[in-house]
Amino acid sequence: MGGNDYVTYVRQAQQGDKDAFCQLIKQNEASLYRVARSILKSDSECLDAIQEAVLEAYIALNQLREPHYFKTWLIRIIIHKCNEFLKKNKKIISLGAMEEAVELPKMDDYFALREAIQQLEEKFRLVITLFYFEGFALHEIAELLGIPEGTVRSRLARARKKLAELLSEKQERRYPFS
Repeated sequence: MGGNDYVTYVRQAQQGDKDAFCQLIKQNEASLYRVARSILKSDSECLDAIQEAVLEAYIALNQLREPHYFKTWLIRIIIHKCNEFLKKNKKIISLGAMEEAVELPKMDDYFALREAIQQLEEKFRLVITLFYFEGFALHEIAELLGIPEGTVRSRLARARKKLAELLSEKQERRYPFS
């Protein structure tokens, strides 16, 4: 979907076209999941948060003034929903989450990286996901999260350093005599 098509879909959705809204959600569902997964630990919580975010976006779609910023607006909603889930479930540890925590390590590098990212603190997971997987610029992340750009930059640097340490440790555990 090109830039002009995207804006057209947003405008159509704002005029009540449900199919256009569904197209927009389909185009952004992977991004929604990646951002939710960077904040929440379980897939079921991610899916619940996404469902609530999509519903909220649908209800509030007419409040979006600039159709070009639909994705940024949608990402902001999912971050807010995920933070609500964290607050609501802070003291509840589900059996599913405990099972996911003891998941067997995967040998493939992609899975090792994904696993290492999940070990980061939420604030670091989120900036890594927004920057590397969603392609947001530093200033956009700062605006999304309501923090200074310098804070985003330092969180990215600290996250990269921690990821390098985690991946190095994993490599040493995998090949202790290399």
